Amino acid sequence: MRADLTPRSLVGGALLVLVVVASLLTSPDAVLVHVEGLAADPLWFGLALVALYSLRPLVAWPTTLVAVVVGYGYGVALGVPIGLAGAVFTSMPPFFAAKWVDDGGSLPVLDQLSAVGRFRSSAERYFDTAGGFRGVTAARLAPIPADAVTCTASVSGVSLRTFVAGTLVGELPWTVAAVVVGSSANTLTTHGLGALGLPLAVAMVVSATVLLAGPAYETFAHSSE
Repeated sequence: MRADLTPRSLVGGALLVLVVVASLLTSPDAVLVHVEGLAADPLWFGLALVALYSLRPLVAWPTTLVAVVVGYGYGVALGVPIGLAGAVFTSMPPFFAAKWVDDGGSLPVLDQLSAVGRFRSSAERYFDTAGGFRGVTAARLAPIPADAVTCTASVSGVSLRTFVAGTLVGELPWTVAAVVVGSSANTLTTHGLGALGLPLAVAMVVSATVLLAGPAYETFAHSSE
């Protein structure tokens, strides 16, 4: 492990700062007002969705917010597959960016001297124990920021195919709920899942816990031998 900060590490740090600044300066409400005005035109609305999914990682908005927009414009039947495809598509930039930065040596000084290294080691143990597909699926089910899951899986060595499969399964209930909410909305807002959010989050946490129960038990059993 090198003890210097590589150019890729510096670029990664700059990207992180850019995301933080962009998320603070960008108003979802203002963007949604303009997108709502395009709902009557399928072509322009579709282009707006592509732009939203492309730029979403830059402003760190939740994927469910864009899925609500999908439901508003396309309804449930078309909205669910489009929302799932969008969830995968919007994960690609942070997935490959994290892998690119990590391949160049990701902040080794911080890895050694701070909680960053401990977090990374814990993340790698998590995916080693749970497995790539189960680990990504459970993390997607849990109410954890999407890009945190994406970057963690990427630097932990989860393959692209496994990551995509786990994202599709884990995002399915969130996407269905968000699309249904959007399809029944009279106007686009940033309230997202609204009253449905807390019960759904609790159910998804329980589901993720059940999914991880087997690997957790095996790990505990082996450690106690």
